[in-house]
Amino acid sequence: MQLTGVEVRVLPDADAVAAATAEIVLSAAAEAIAARGAFRLVVAGGTTPMAAYRLLADAEADWAHWHIYHGDERCLPVADADRNSRATDEAWLSRVPIPSEQVHPIPAEQGAEDAAAAYEPVVAAALPFDLVLLGMGEDGHTASLFPGHEILPGPLVMAVHDSPKPPPDRVSLTPSALCRTRQMVVMVTGAAKRPALARWQAGEGLPVARVAAGGSALVLLDQAAMPDTAGEDPDPERG
Repeated sequence: MQLTGVEVRVLPDADAVAAATAEIVLSAAAEAIAARGAFRLVVAGGTTPMAAYRLLADAEADWAHWHIYHGDERCLPVADADRNSRATDEAWLSRVPIPSEQVHPIPAEQGAEDAAAAYEPVVAAALPFDLVLLGMGEDGHTASLFPGHEILPGPLVMAVHDSPKPPPDRVSLTPSALCRTRQMVVMVTGAAKRPALARWQAGEGLPVARVAAGGSALVLLDQAAMPDTAGEDPDPERG
């Protein structure tokens, strides 16, 4: 299938998407560290990213030069199980020796506005990122950028209120930050994503479409996510 402004790769299942993502992350890290002495990665929440992170936890890498940032966070207490930072820590970061000062969670427990203001200079100092990882929600959102919500053009980080998914208050990097990256990967898996993917393919201005095109993303799909109208391509490896 084709999506405007991005490269698409279709893989057999969610496990294959997770494995391909982990491979891309490790390759990008080695390249960045060799070229610039550091690897700056933006991580995403969600089931498929966590599967990729569990693979990374068992990999060998030059962890001392990795710097981790979050694409978004929920305004919940630090130890809450629904925090993206906690899930990422449990799946991966607590299992590898990345220096703690090089892991940069969004302080969303402070409230959306205060956390966005605090994270803005952290993001500004990291740009351009080496790799941004993103997922896509069933409504076509990515990070905490939701359809029908204003996406501010100026700041790198924004407060989000009235999220259609709980909790209502969140913090998200904006396209101004997410698209300033050397590489971007968007992971889309599962049949529940078919309607949003069909809308993206039809040219609807979903947040994920805007960000992916701005970052010249590689979109990794599994077969289950493919819309029925996209089934004409007999080669699942071709984008």
